[in-house]
Amino acid sequence: MNSESQDAGVIAAIVERLEEQRLPRALDLKAKVDQGGMLDDMDIEFLEHVFADNNKLKPLLARHPEYQDLAARMLNLYLEITTKALENEQK
Repeated sequence: MNSESQDAGVIAAIVERLEEQRLPRALDLKAKVDQGGMLDDMDIEFLEHVFADNNKLKPLLARHPEYQDLAARMLNLYLEITTKALENEQK
């Protein structure tokens, strides 16, 4: 299997996980913190996994710049969540 077809398989799996797991969970977390809630241990663990996975995906994103905007938008969503959660904690 060449690297292009291998990348295609990895990208398909990542997009599926994004649609079915990551985005719905992120939107739930965003709603939670927007309503003044705080992140619990499971929420923080989820975000830690997301950020660790992002670091692993950097080479793939470098090879496929067409997905960089999507990745940046997701990271921005996670930044909004963590920023608002920190504000809620400080109140």
